[in-house]
Amino acid sequence: MASMSAWTAADIPDQTGRTAIITGANSGLGLVTATELARHGADVILAVRNTSAGETVAASIRAETRNATVSVRQLDLASLDSVRAFADRASDELDRIDLLVNNAGLVILGDRQTTSDCFELHFGTNHLGHFALTGRLLPLLERGQSPRVVSLSSLSHKGAHLDFADLMFEKTWDASAAYGASKLANTIFGIELDRRLRAAGSPIISTLAHPGVSRSNLTPRAWENRGVVGKLIASAYAAMNTQPTEQGALPQLYAATAEGVHGGQFFGPNGNNEQRGNPTEVQATAEANDPSVGKRLWEVSERLTHVDYLDA
Repeated sequence: MASMSAWTAADIPDQTGRTAIITGANSGLGLVTATELARHGADVILAVRNTSAGETVAASIRAETRNATVSVRQLDLASLDSVRAFADRASDELDRIDLLVNNAGLVILGDRQTTSDCFELHFGTNHLGHFALTGRLLPLLERGQSPRVVSLSSLSHKGAHLDFADLMFEKTWDASAAYGASKLANTIFGIELDRRLRAAGSPIISTLAHPGVSRSNLTPRAWENRGVVGKLIASAYAAMNTQPTEQGALPQLYAATAEGVHGGQFFGPNGNNEQRGNPTEVQATAEANDPSVGKRLWEVSERLTHVDYLDA
């Protein structure tokens, strides 16, 4: 096996017989992750909001990888009803899940927006949606073969803080801070999930990854409402400061598949202040690692989503 510093998608172990669910797999990091898992034999389920686009992507992956077991299921992480429906269907159709990659994420600029459940859009989608999804799929994961959950963090978690008195940014709105807080919440969740799985003696491991500064579809989306100038800025920034999406997906692919990975490990790029490069183990912030913060976020998340992991 290649060393971590030289690890590429070609080093992904055989995934034949493993069932993998990837959220937000229509484009960007999720598409690369789904494609590479399919290429290495996994049965891949694309959990996407737009199923029409998902079917087009699935057909493309099947053609490229010659893997027929790529399917599409509808999932809108901004709706707890949609999360419940997805999990119910998975329970009806699947015997087990071996890998869950909580990849989907959104970033907005401009005015504050909310989910269908009235949560701030970043926090509700990026964190609470994935929290509820993972909890509801836990019984299927428990039956998996060496099951893993991968939570996607971001470099932006390093400058973020969770204000439990204003998690939904109702008092003071700042789009960038709201996005950062949601990614910090993703990070806290992945670490706290690992603590709880270990304490329960579960076979599931919870790992984390971030893509560095990747040429995903988030930057163009963030600027899409700023006209021609905004699109030019996004394109220029991407060309000068980001790495290809295929490279940015390597940390989460490593977390999802590499041999010897254990719960609680966090992977990101190995160069340029974690902005680019091949996978290496990285560290989350002190706030993300604080067990008291993890416990508090967990309790709030269970209350808001009505998903109790003990009864999932």
